[in-house]
Amino acid sequence: MGIDIASIARIKHFINRFNQKALDRFLTSNEQTLYGTQPQKVASAWAAKEAFSKALGCGICAKCGFLDIELFRNQNGQPYLVLSPRIQDSFQIRSTSISISHDYGFVIAAVIVECNKNSIFLDSRENQ
Repeated sequence: MGIDIASIARIKHFINRFNQKALDRFLTSNEQTLYGTQPQKVASAWAAKEAFSKALGCGICAKCGFLDIELFRNQNGQPYLVLSPRIQDSFQIRSTSISISHDYGFVIAAVIVECNKNSIFLDSRENQ
């Protein structure tokens, strides 16, 4: 399980300061089309991706980058993650669950990741 909290004001400042370069760094083109520069939606994606990478135990790094993770919502508004084939295969992820909440200028995301028994994720945890 991984959890992250993001300040909507901080994300807004980040977008205003770095413009498109900021969005290209951590949102896929699909996400950019959906969210544009809406700070609350961009902050949701940021928190979701950070929470997912923390659930893997590696954080955002070469093994798991921002662009390997996409945040979408179904027709009922429920969030879900789409993972790159590289992440899906490397960590042998079976399923993910995500919850996102917004309040008082913050976004919090919690992610649970289920992996197959022979996942490199589980191997790295056993060696600790």
